[in-house]
Amino acid sequence: MASSAYTPSAAAPAVTPISLKEIAPWAVLVGLLLLALLYFVGAEQGATSLISGENVHEWVHDGRHLLGFPCH
Repeated sequence: MASSAYTPSAAAPAVTPISLKEIAPWAVLVGLLLLALLYFVGAEQGATSLISGENVHEWVHDGRHLLGFPCH
């Protein structure tokens, strides 16, 4: 059998680190969006409801059951 050796032709590019100052605003935004989603899936019904009606409850109904929140 013929032997083939791998010889890289170019060096791998250097990885530049991302500073915490660049990530922090995005992390806060994502955290707030996740908290809002958790509220609507977990608590937007009944006495704690901020939005009147049953629309939000019906939109996130299956998500409640999937995540184990009591619904009925």
